[in-house]
Amino acid sequence: MTAVLHRLPRLPLPTAVSGEGCYLIDADGKRYFDGSSGAAVSSLGHQHPEIIEAMIDQIKRLSYAHSSFFTTEPMEQLGDFLAAHAPEGLDKVYFVSGGSEAVEAALKLARQYFLEVNKPSKHLFIARKQSYHGNTLGALSAGGNMWRRIPFEPLLLKTTHISECNAYRGPNPGESLEDYGQRVANELETQILALGPDNVAGFLAEPVVGATMGCVPAVKGYFKRIHDICKKYDVLLILDEVMCGMGRTGTLFACEQEGISADLITIAKGLGAGYVPIGAVMISNRIYDAIVNGTGYFQHGHTYIGHALACATSLKVQQIIQRDNLLANVRNVGEALSTQLKSRFANHPHVGDIRGRGLFWGLELVQDRASKAPFLSSKGLNGKVKKIAKSHGLLCYPMGGTIDGQQGDHIMLAPPFIMRENQIEFVVDTLEKTINEAVAL
Repeated sequence: MTAVLHRLPRLPLPTAVSGEGCYLIDADGKRYFDGSSGAAVSSLGHQHPEIIEAMIDQIKRLSYAHSSFFTTEPMEQLGDFLAAHAPEGLDKVYFVSGGSEAVEAALKLARQYFLEVNKPSKHLFIARKQSYHGNTLGALSAGGNMWRRIPFEPLLLKTTHISECNAYRGPNPGESLEDYGQRVANELETQILALGPDNVAGFLAEPVVGATMGCVPAVKGYFKRIHDICKKYDVLLILDEVMCGMGRTGTLFACEQEGISADLITIAKGLGAGYVPIGAVMISNRIYDAIVNGTGYFQHGHTYIGHALACATSLKVQQIIQRDNLLANVRNVGEALSTQLKSRFANHPHVGDIRGRGLFWGLELVQDRASKAPFLSSKGLNGKVKKIAKSHGLLCYPMGGTIDGQQGDHIMLAPPFIMRENQIEFVVDTLEKTINEAVAL
């Protein structure tokens, strides 16, 4: 019996009692390789001694001071670090406690910006199908994950969704990837014109789509076209890097690989690496200046924003990643993981696509490779994969609804940045065994 309302109350869970590097250990002593870092969170693995030391040191001095009364040294230092390493023009930061809060804050910042510059009609947002932006009502409204949206549809804000950019399923026969990318990017311009440019405040997208589609990057040139469209119609570009950012794809910010910046970027998971709940919004100078020189305050806030312990811990996380050159490890080990995944599964009868960047990889499962037909959702394949992999000591992140919110299954891998090449074989071997067993059930 438990007093806790768990996500799946009827599913018994083992009790995690300790961690060690890339491993979690339960109360029975069983070790699990954390092949997904939880939900792409634990980028430095578990129980890193320097991070624990930094946490203890900070809490001995100051744990909490409300942000309406004080700033703190850790908040200022982390803000300076992020501003110094952010894409061009993003010199300010607003701290929150997680990804959903970061998206909520970004939407509000966008709306308030247009009020400050005397464009009050700009209030609508456009996002993409098959993306996830968080579970609070504003973030859920922006998201295109239908499974999560449907129960709460009457409560959601009006948001328009254009097509996702998915090189595996999107292109028409004979259409080049470049032409496909431009075609689906141009849907944004069509939608802005349909809604009226004077009414559209922002466009929200993940540079690499995470949980809803399974590590899907856009095709080359897509985001540059998106960037140009937003600039043309004075629509703020909001990039959701909660899952794909903070080094997960091999650069600190995922959009660096697209050759663009943005007006607002949301970050979270890898920012604190799971040691503390924290998120943030990187803010362009023009938005910051409009608010500071206008009303003079951002009409928003939460109790724990800029929490001293969270900021001190996150700063240490980022300093270790930088000092130990772990982004190079993400790229190098990620390339080795990619090579082994493709070698093992390129001709697997039930793996249709292998995609990703850095240490962020997805496998889309199909019933038939030639037709790309998915398994029936009634088979519950993704749930079986998760259960079987866990029984074999591998934690991965399978999801359903890959294609349209109902059909399709994928598996995400997002191991800690400290993963070594000699650990790849276990992951790939276990994944192959797991898929074969799950499909056979």
